[in-house]
Amino acid sequence: MSLKHLAAVACASLFLSLGCSTEVVVRSPPPAEREEVVTAAPSPEHLWIKGNWHWSGREYVWTPGRWEIRRAGAVWQAGRWRESGGGWVWVEGRWIDR
Repeated sequence: MSLKHLAAVACASLFLSLGCSTEVVVRSPPPAEREEVVTAAPSPEHLWIKGNWHWSGREYVWTPGRWEIRRAGAVWQAGRWRESGGGWVWVEGRWIDR
């Protein structure tokens, strides 16, 4: 296979992957959030990331909260379920630069 052919295949793959959506639309709304017992932080540099419901493909499954080390110059945007196309889509939590 020539270098020119490999480059064309790579470009086509990138183009196709950018047009694909990996969102999973769940028809039933997520259950109410669970109350969690938040233990003392391991250090002042830790931030509590609350637990949330995730879709297993058949049902909602609770993922417990956790402590995570803060990232310098960033803030945590919590994950959330949003309504979309007659169902619910999970938006993953992430660190956002200030």
